[in-house]
Amino acid sequence: MSQKNYVVIGGSRGIGLGIVERLASSGDNITVVSRTVVGLSELSSVVHVQADVTKDKISASQLPDSIHGLAYCPGSINLGPVRGLKPEAMLMDYELNVVGAVKCLQTSLPAMKAADSSSMVMFSTVAVSQGLPMHASVAAAKGAVEGLTRSLAAELAPNIRVNCIAPSLTDTPLAERLLSSDQKRAAMAERHPLKRVGTVDDIASLAEFLLTDRGSWITGQVIGVDGGMSTIRL
Repeated sequence: MSQKNYVVIGGSRGIGLGIVERLASSGDNITVVSRTVVGLSELSSVVHVQADVTKDKISASQLPDSIHGLAYCPGSINLGPVRGLKPEAMLMDYELNVVGAVKCLQTSLPAMKAADSSSMVMFSTVAVSQGLPMHASVAAAKGAVEGLTRSLAAELAPNIRVNCIAPSLTDTPLAERLLSSDQKRAAMAERHPLKRVGTVDDIASLAEFLLTDRGSWITGQVIGVDGGMSTIRL
């Protein structure tokens, strides 16, 4: 079986790093675009492109000639009451979560079309479907990601699949302040029907499935990986 080429935007920490580790274990070629190389030091086979997707222009020459899968992992947890929400913060959330994804797709698209088939995975949040308080900015930006997912899936079919994963709270560096004590962790776990917060691998395993040929008949979907929060009431 020939090696495949995957690009992971924001793949040096958290869920992105989890995806990189899973794909690398299969012997495929991984290119990571991120601001830092924090978690990549032990993955010698990974090519790193240092860039901030909100500020820097990524060149197609920095990416493989064919791309079988693109994961866009940057995200934000900008929480707070609407009375204190600044337009600048909302624009930053939108720039990072939506505009950055489109820019990376545009750069990657020729190489994705060069592959026999390709897949893109983006990330939303359970807060879009559940209307959680204090989540106005991030839920608005991630709601746009869900709309973008469906639009791109329609436009790029049949050779490029586009899907979105909508996690609940996951134990990543981005969520450190929400899980900074045993009491906070227990309270967050209790909110979920499965009585725990998510792990990186809970999310990365599904992302790997969707990126690879195992998810070859799935497109245009927003899939909740949220401990039952979006669908179950106990």
